[in-house]
Amino acid sequence: MKPKTPELLMSAKELDKTLDTIAQKIAHDMGGDPDFVLIGIRTRGVTLAMRLQQKIKKITRKIPPLGILDITLYRDDLSTLAKHPIVKPTTLPFDVDDKKIVLVDDVLYTGRTIRAAIDQIVDYGRPALVRLAVIVDRGLREYPIQADYVGLKIDTRANNLVQVRLNEIDGDEKVVLMELPHN
Repeated sequence: MKPKTPELLMSAKELDKTLDTIAQKIAHDMGGDPDFVLIGIRTRGVTLAMRLQQKIKKITRKIPPLGILDITLYRDDLSTLAKHPIVKPTTLPFDVDDKKIVLVDDVLYTGRTIRAAIDQIVDYGRPALVRLAVIVDRGLREYPIQADYVGLKIDTRANNLVQVRLNEIDGDEKVVLMELPHN
């Protein structure tokens, strides 16, 4: 059986407009707060957080601090990832105590990645609050986690894959929905 052609959910232009909208909402809610920080989850969440940081700077004329999380060691499926998973650095150039954090990732699916990210954040301290920004919420949650800032909410099936492709990482820019072959 031939695999289906990926369905385009967002073009590069639509992705940029989505980031503009999310940045506007975040700036409205948090922009003037000196305790507001962005934290991106490796890999694509970091690139998206950097883009949001610049868009928020244009809106508020203030640049929010940016942190980077590598949640590899906090995953509950670590033993299934690889025999020797590659762990990249986590960089939090600020104390998370009492911060108002907007956590950034590309796709919200089961909620396991976000749970791992929150576990890691609280190992560093006690934030005042944590909000979540994602480009796509594809449903099918396994944990009771929801995004506060969402670009696109769609219903998917377990055999679907949503890819947010970014120029800096993938060499092209778009969001696609693919159907994986059944096992």
